[in-house]
Amino acid sequence: MSEVRIAAETRTEFGKGAARKIRRASKVPAVLYGHGIDPKHLTLPGHELLLALRTPNVLIRLEGEGVNELALPKGVQRDPIRGSYEHVDLLLVKSGEKVTVDIPVTTIGDIAPGGLLDQQLISVSVESEATHIPTGVEVDITGLEIGAVVTAGDLKLPQGTSLIAEPETVVLQVTNVPTAAETEEAVEGAEGGSAETAV
Repeated sequence: MSEVRIAAETRTEFGKGAARKIRRASKVPAVLYGHGIDPKHLTLPGHELLLALRTPNVLIRLEGEGVNELALPKGVQRDPIRGSYEHVDLLLVKSGEKVTVDIPVTTIGDIAPGGLLDQQLISVSVESEATHIPTGVEVDITGLEIGAVVTAGDLKLPQGTSLIAEPETVVLQVTNVPTAAETEEAVEGAEGGSAETAV
């Protein structure tokens, strides 16, 4: 995985007022921690951060006065209405170090006719070298028939990446397509549950 370089400024003012001032300037307050260092309070450019965080588990090279570190986003707070970033926690990482991350699970191909794909896991926990985090893992579902099950232990992870999730965890399965009667029953059950909740 490639690094994204972002200019970082050291923060000297703290508190809600200071954070609001930073956000008004289209920047985002951040904290860098890990490896036993004292947490570093930083300010990052909002637009560049927004673009970087579109990539899952992106590695960010923080560069600025007194800062030249590699970090992994570990906690992101967003404004529930505007969707803008309010604060970011960054974990300091070193080349060669192992980190635990969640990577997305995607499917390729089509299952056998007559079945219904039920994907229960959209991401899986793995351990990987910090500078070689896979962007995701693909599952080839071509021709899978009703009754087929793929577990976390069945996933073909890239070399150097190991599974943290329980191997027996069901990632996806192929089930029967529900009949019209079963679908109607499920809808009625959901509506009944909603009515009970409302009471």
